[in-house]
Amino acid sequence: MNTELLIAFLASTAGAATPLILASMGELVTERSGVLNLGLEGMMLVGAVTGFAVTLGTGSMTLGLLGAMAVGMAMALIFGFLVLTLQTNQVATGLALTLFGVGLSAFMGRGFVGQTIDPLPHLHFPVLSELPFVGPLLFRFDIMVYASVALVAVVGWMLARTRLGLLIRAVGESPDSAHAIGFPVIGLRYGTVLFGGAMAGLGGAYLSMALTPMWVEGMTAGRGWIALAQVVFATWKPRGVLVGAYLFGGVTVLQFHGQGMGLAVPSEFLSMLPYLATIVVLVIICRNPQTILLNKPMSLGQNFRAD
Repeated sequence: MNTELLIAFLASTAGAATPLILASMGELVTERSGVLNLGLEGMMLVGAVTGFAVTLGTGSMTLGLLGAMAVGMAMALIFGFLVLTLQTNQVATGLALTLFGVGLSAFMGRGFVGQTIDPLPHLHFPVLSELPFVGPLLFRFDIMVYASVALVAVVGWMLARTRLGLLIRAVGESPDSAHAIGFPVIGLRYGTVLFGGAMAGLGGAYLSMALTPMWVEGMTAGRGWIALAQVVFATWKPRGVLVGAYLFGGVTVLQFHGQGMGLAVPSEFLSMLPYLATIVVLVIICRNPQTILLNKPMSLGQNFRAD
């Protein structure tokens, strides 16, 4: 592999990992409070079409990103109302949300098929961006790549070092005990669900505004499910999400760079790699139940009703 091809591969990996990091970090915070939201795929799709539509209509990428976050939060609010207020089953509600998001995004995006926008611009750092090898690997990305890495650091610090993080973890471990000492369990869970929705919408918008600056029906291609798997892969630790996202991002990019690297492998097999890697990693991790239980919130997926 020559240097130019290696740089292109690693730089593409960072781009492919970004939507996974955003969606996974939102879901990680949600799950640490004890709520399991399987609707990431649907929320990412609606975020993707909204971000593209707003950017195309207004010419403002900032409004596009904010619009995607807003619609992701709206989807999450529906989920939260059903699960937290009406006490519906979290798994069934999340699956329904995904199906709803798939259909809604297809309906919303009918008039945008075939249109394109300019992708998110890459930042330029004087001197640093011109450094050989290091420059294109570290200092020539769009702002969302850097924001996703910063998000991992901020969420990790928040969960480990702040009172809010302690409350989220306490509610995830034992909502009954948290409620007994006066913590607002339902309100806190609403907050984490909305944060997860905002990050899922933002991750979807990155797909349609940066990776492939156009709207294509079903363009998430299962990334929402991979993001869910990453939370388990990371054993509910933010730094594990970062590692997993770049691992899965690299596998995803490999299908596009495989032929350029001289790999004599059928393209269909390369297209399978991200999903095959997800299954293999989960099987390896789940072989040891203690690994999963080490950081898994004890109340994950369990409803709570304040009496």
